[in-house]
Amino acid sequence: MKTVNKIDQSKTRAISSTTSSSAAISKIGITVVGFSATIIGFWAVANMISGTINSGGPLSLVSSLFKTINGY
Repeated sequence: MKTVNKIDQSKTRAISSTTSSSAAISKIGITVVGFSATIIGFWAVANMISGTINSGGPLSLVSSLFKTINGY
């Protein structure tokens, strides 16, 4: 009976080890995606600020946007 318990315990440890490994990989993946999204967000905000400054202000930026969309 004791050998059966030892075998069951080793199987349990192997399964929990695999589960913790996949959980760690998932956490790393979520962290990488979140970090990438943050970098892209900062880049987008920087581009909007740059576009606003180069167009002469927010109103000019919006009017240029509508001119571009309509083809005028």
